[in-house]
Amino acid sequence: MRLQLAKVKVSSMLHSKPVARANTIFQHILGNDGFLASYEISKIIVKARKSHNIGETVILPAVSAIISSVVKQNAIEITNSIPLSNSSVSRRIDEMVEDVEKQLIAHLQVKQFALQLDESTLRDNEALLLAYVRFNNEGPKEEMLFARSLTTDTKGETIFNEVATYFKENNVPLKNIIACATDGAPSMTGRYKGFISH
Repeated sequence: MRLQLAKVKVSSMLHSKPVARANTIFQHILGNDGFLASYEISKIIVKARKSHNIGETVILPAVSAIISSVVKQNAIEITNSIPLSNSSVSRRIDEMVEDVEKQLIAHLQVKQFALQLDESTLRDNEALLLAYVRFNNEGPKEEMLFARSLTTDTKGETIFNEVATYFKENNVPLKNIIACATDGAPSMTGRYKGFISH
């Protein structure tokens, strides 16, 4: 389940535009070109939807060949300063996803937005709640907010509590929600017990 949630989040990161122009991840690594290259290459790997170990097995040897052949410099020192192991690339991707989420939360804390919810059941009867937000930031923006597993049931009250808990954890006021869209399922739109009634 956790792998599926991570795939949904990475997929969202790939298809969304950055919320803010400044990328706060790179603020703590600007002094080290090897780490900066590691982040940039990790971003290329995830966009290409390739295995994380491609950094060590394909990219670093290719970079080494280019540096040796074209630039005529010792490539070993340069490539050794670029951490691209499977775990390093995975960690970089997780950090970038977390940074995108922090930027999005910062916008939602101060701006009004529309919320779109969808509840789906996976193959093994696990319920997944997907939340998207749409807001105005130099034009209309749409971002995936979260994908969470519903552990008990898919009733409107449970869905509302999951959304309210997420907003409370991230200090996003519920009053900033100006509209809410759902797929029309009874658990979402029910007059007395649906999500909208809460």
